[in-house]
Amino acid sequence: MNKKETTETIPNTDEHIDTLSNSRALRVMLDNHISAFHAVENSLDTIEISISKITKLLEKNPKSKIIYVGAGTSARIAVQDGVELVPTFGWPTKRLKFIIAGGKKALTKSIEGAEDLQNTSVKNVVGNIIKPNDIVIGLAASGSTKFTTEIIKYANKIGALTIGISNNLNSKLEKISKISIILNTGAEIVAGSTRLKAGTAQKICLNLISTIVMARLGKVKRGMMNNLIPTNKKLLNRKKIINSLLSTKERET
Repeated sequence: MNKKETTETIPNTDEHIDTLSNSRALRVMLDNHISAFHAVENSLDTIEISISKITKLLEKNPKSKIIYVGAGTSARIAVQDGVELVPTFGWPTKRLKFIIAGGKKALTKSIEGAEDLQNTSVKNVVGNIIKPNDIVIGLAASGSTKFTTEIIKYANKIGALTIGISNNLNSKLEKISKISIILNTGAEIVAGSTRLKAGTAQKICLNLISTIVMARLGKVKRGMMNNLIPTNKKLLNRKKIINSLLSTKERET
């Protein structure tokens, strides 16, 4: 991959899926997505640093929250990761927040204009959500989304731990975040459509961070979800199996 490529770079002629057969287009898209894995792999050192920092902060401060920030596709990916922390690991809902451009309705309806923060201010959007010992994870494929970068800057001033996850090199988000994770996925097979491999890389990255942080906090024992919150028959059965395999001490940790 050319390091000068960005998520907006137009693909080469032989990658124009609208001109290819279905079988060839599928192969081109799948091959293109492989770089999502490699982009995460190349950032493992920084991801490990973020895990250590997040874990220490959450252990030290029982009121610290995990706050996800994003617009458009990045916001939806962030919410997908965050909402699972509660049922999977028993993470307290009061220690989990989302700051989404366009609000909750943007999760099911595209409100892309909200990312420009038009006719409002960061303070109006954030309110009193962010505190000094919170972890604020901002996602923006381009790294330049105003909504996300302005909130990260605001969180920095308050004293929160800010982590920026972006897919382009030398972006604003990279420069302002206390920890910057760059998932350099390069050109999308449909220029600018970051719901593709940029989004895939973001989700893999969040999977790694949130799961290992929860494991370090004692929410995983012997590869099982010892703090699972069962909300249906399937999960109730899973909980019974987990309880039968773990000791009382392991279950209560």
